[in-house]
Amino acid sequence: MNADITFRDTRDPVDFGRTFVHSDAFRALFRDGMALVEETAAYLDGQGREESRTLPRQAALTYASESMRLTTRLMQIASWLLVQRAVAEGEITAEEALKEKTRVRLTRQESASPVFDAAALPERLKELIGTSVRMHARIVHLDGVMSEAIAEPKPAADSPVAMQQWLIRSAFGGG
Repeated sequence: MNADITFRDTRDPVDFGRTFVHSDAFRALFRDGMALVEETAAYLDGQGREESRTLPRQAALTYASESMRLTTRLMQIASWLLVQRAVAEGEITAEEALKEKTRVRLTRQESASPVFDAAALPERLKELIGTSVRMHARIVHLDGVMSEAIAEPKPAADSPVAMQQWLIRSAFGGG
């Protein structure tokens, strides 16, 4: 039996934010996110640059616009992942990470411009955009869940009613 195992009081809810950054799921998300950043950078600096030169004028403008959106989205993803890794490694607290939100903003990205012509874009760029949009949405969701758990203090365990109300608000996103 492993002596490092600690047991928590099952009456206390699991603090998702504090446990998630130490999980295999977070490590996989971090690895995938940073790999996507590297893969996209390599594409945009290499094959993507070559492909953009062969596009008609309007498609080239769409390519430029969408590659900037993609880059912005990936910068947000990488920044969030690095802040959360700092929490996991004990470099900063979860509360300090919450304060970092003023500098690392996960903005919901507007949809493509009306002149957006997805068919004119190279397939690889479309794949990278789709992957980044899905990862960004996942991170925005995780950030919301984690931020709410940190921002709303847990009630005293000696008040079962307050604890149940807090658990319900936490589970269903109520304020």
